[in-house]
Amino acid sequence: MNLKTKIISITNQKGGVGKTTTAINLATALAAIGKKILIIDFDPQGNASTGVGVLHTNRTTDIYTLLFDQSVAGECIQATKIENLDVIPASINLSAAEVELAQTDGKNFQLKKILDGHIFAKYDYIFIDCPPALGFLTVNSLAASDSVLIPLQCEFFALEGVSNLVNTIKLVQENLNPALVIEGVVLTMSDRRNSLSSLVENDVRECFGEAVFKTVIPRNVRISEAPSHGKPVILYDINCVGSQSYISLAAEFITRENKRANTQLAAAA
Repeated sequence: MNLKTKIISITNQKGGVGKTTTAINLATALAAIGKKILIIDFDPQGNASTGVGVLHTNRTTDIYTLLFDQSVAGECIQATKIENLDVIPASINLSAAEVELAQTDGKNFQLKKILDGHIFAKYDYIFIDCPPALGFLTVNSLAASDSVLIPLQCEFFALEGVSNLVNTIKLVQENLNPALVIEGVVLTMSDRRNSLSSLVENDVRECFGEAVFKTVIPRNVRISEAPSHGKPVILYDINCVGSQSYISLAAEFITRENKRANTQLAAAA
C-alpha cells in the first residue's frame, strides 16, 4: 500500500446515526479540494452508492464480487459525477458475505488483501462505509484500516451504544491490527433547541476528549433530502447549514492530518 493512502473505517453499530451521510459528504468535501478519494460501500443497503449517484441498475460488479475475486478490482471501481471521487458500490448480495466469510480461510483479512493491491495506491483517502453491525464485514474493515471515524448521534443512548464498538476496536487492535487508531468522533444530528443535545455533547467530549471533532453536524432537512436526488448535500445545496458543517468538518480533518504529518516529520528528524 502506498504510504500516502490512508484507509478509514466509518462505523457505528447503531443505525441512523449519520454514518453514510458523513462518509459521502466528508469524501465529497475532500474531493473538492483535490484529494483523490475512494468510497467503499460495505453496507448491504448500498446507501453510500446511491448517495453519490450510482444506481443499482448501473452496478455490474460490486464489493461482494471483489471480496471473493480480487482480479475484478478494476471493474468494481466506478467513477462518480464528482471529480476526484470514485466508489466501489454495494448491493443486497453483500448480505451473504457474512456467512461466506465465516467459512473462508483468513476470513478477517479478505478486504485487507484486496486493498494491498497497487490499483488502490492512487488514492489519498479510502473511506469504508461499514454496516450498522459488528459482524465479519465490520471486522474486515477494521482489520484493513489505519483508523476509525465514529459518527455519534446527539441522543440519550449514544454513549451506551458506542461502548460496544470501542470494545470491538480494542479486540481488533489486540488480535488483528495493532496499528489501528481512532481517527475521531463526529457528533451528528444535533439540535441546539434541545438541551439534551448539549448534555450529550458534553458527555461525549468528557469521555473522548480531543478525539471529538469541534465541528458538530446539525439536524438539517436538506441533508435528509439530498440522498433522494443521488447527491451529497454539498452538491444538493452548498449554502445550507448542513453543507457548511461538512465543509467545516473536512477543513478540521485536514488540519488534524497536517498536524500529524508535521509531528511525524519532527520525530523522524
